[in-house]
Amino acid sequence: MRFLLVEDTAKLARSVRDLLALDGHGVDTVASLAEAGDCLAATSYDLILLDIGLPDGDGRAFLAQQRRQGRDTPVIMITARSAVADRVDALDGGADDYVTKPFEMAELEARIRAVLRRRGGATQTRRDFADVTFDPLAATLTVAGETRELRSRELRLFEILIAAPGRIHSKEHLCDRLFSYAEAVSDNAIEVYVGRLRRKLQGSAARIETVRGLGYRLIGP
Repeated sequence: MRFLLVEDTAKLARSVRDLLALDGHGVDTVASLAEAGDCLAATSYDLILLDIGLPDGDGRAFLAQQRRQGRDTPVIMITARSAVADRVDALDGGADDYVTKPFEMAELEARIRAVLRRRGGATQTRRDFADVTFDPLAATLTVAGETRELRSRELRLFEILIAAPGRIHSKEHLCDRLFSYAEAVSDNAIEVYVGRLRRKLQGSAARIETVRGLGYRLIGP
């Protein structure tokens, strides 16, 4: 998954970015609404983490503008304001959820999972395909009764593939979903992760097919 974090407190932004990166997500971090607008104009995101108080404006007004423009990306507001009225304003303005500073990182992770489940933006429950069982919360694939662990980026890549079996995903699209702008990604990065997943799928009727010149897709027997 690829997330946009809009937060002007540098220490908090680094902590959240590093946490989500450990989970295999690509995270673009910006400190202003102007930068957030530039990012949203350049690419799409699976989730936005949006601070309310930013140097160049109010995150709630920015969110309302995005909703008026038809952008329905899930948004979790980050706020230092604990008043009920502030939280109600955020939710009424189009936010999917909110966290109040200071917050525990475990709570943020749980809220992200919940929002993505509700909005259908990620595979968050066990799923069967062919003779494979995929459990994203446990980060495992089970093939013929044998459980195989997935590393973070392998997990996120398989989430994309199993969400749309048979659909061809180009390398460019997969890179866009898995990596942030700040990450230096080599041309063969996706090939490396696909190769690792293929090894994890050995012995299964499910396989990742290379469609020459187009990309990859997950297919069954």
